[in-house]
Amino acid sequence: QVQLVDSGGGSVQTGGSLTLSCGASGYTYDLVCMAWFRQAPGKERGGVARIHTSSSNTWYADSVKGRFTISQDKSNNTLYLQMNSLKPEDTAMYYCAASLNSYCSSSSRVNYWGQGTQVTVSS
Repeated sequence: QVQLVDSGGGSVQTGGSLTLSCGASGYTYDLVCMAWFRQAPGKERGGVARIHTSSSNTWYADSVKGRFTISQDKSNNTLYLQMNSLKPEDTAMYYCAASLNSYCSSSSRVNYWGQGTQVTVSS
């Protein structure tokens, strides 16, 4: 079992930056992939970025490419999402996700979820 705790959300103005963190505990050595998802009101939860834990290969959704950076610190089992040049359309609840499978940017491949952290971007 793996536990994920998200943090770092908040309210910023357009063009601002935030860094989300996700602390993982439990059987983390089994994890193959970690990701960030987001869900805006009335919309489905979708993958924003993912990273494979062994290779550190990354993937980004087109909507955030060039603005967001996903990274991991294996020494303290923490996942990060650096978000720059934020836009109002980035407003959503952001969720950390972990998977025993590769390519975990799809909800169907996620085994563990964080509780979510709210990001609000005002114009």
